[in-house]
Amino acid sequence: MKALTNTLRYGLTVALAITAAPFSAMLQAADWPTGDEIAQRINARDEGEAVSRNLTMEMIDRRGKKRVRETRGFRKYYGDEKRSVIFYRKPRNVKDTAFMTYDYPQATVDDDQWLYLPAMRKVRRISASDRGDYFLGTDFTYEDIKLESRVSIEDYTRKTVGEDEVDGHHCYVVEALPVDAETAKELGYSRVEQCVDDAIWMVRRSRFWDTRGKLLKTIYIRDIRPVQGIWTQHRLEVENHKTGHRTVFTFSEVDYAQGVRDDIFTRKAIRRGL
Repeated sequence: MKALTNTLRYGLTVALAITAAPFSAMLQAADWPTGDEIAQRINARDEGEAVSRNLTMEMIDRRGKKRVRETRGFRKYYGDEKRSVIFYRKPRNVKDTAFMTYDYPQATVDDDQWLYLPAMRKVRRISASDRGDYFLGTDFTYEDIKLESRVSIEDYTRKTVGEDEVDGHHCYVVEALPVDAETAKELGYSRVEQCVDDAIWMVRRSRFWDTRGKLLKTIYIRDIRPVQGIWTQHRLEVENHKTGHRTVFTFSEVDYAQGVRDDIFTRKAIRRGL
């Protein structure tokens, strides 16, 4: 009889533990900020009115062969509108290539993007349907380059799905799904998973799945530290899991205080170069 009683007690304890586990998880999930709240906090971060910086791009193939590009970049806000431009400086075969973006706040207005190729001596406009194309041999798309450390609000629906740790930093895990099939096709992604540092509201790791649902690439954002009081990413590492190709972006000489001239964000300027 005693053995039976002990067995019943043990069974009841196990049952209560099993019942309590999902309830505890539900309480924990209820404390998480929503995916939309996290996205809004990311985009509300202070990025300074203007910034200038050097950017070194390293493209490494699966055999370890490396190509290096040296660039100079500028970005400036005009109210809620953001303008940015990248000028290629080295090596000689890509020198004077330039890429410029006007990022408009209205969801109904397509952003403007232009690419200047000196060999063609013309400025080519990048259409919205091309924004999922890869940017000049890197593993970043035109859209990735445009967003920088921000996230697109109108292209995705979001939900917070968990917690994780990246490079020793606590993060919320946010799953983002394109709002429709057309947007997924334009972006080249069927799903994005972002680990967001809840101390500084910056993404530290992003995973991307292609339109067939297969893991496509992973981006790590590293060496995040303050510059003139603004949290700033200094190193981006991305691996394409399909091709084995990797890209590393390293930022240096980041300056938010000097200011940026308005006339640098013109088609004439990207033709002329630095």
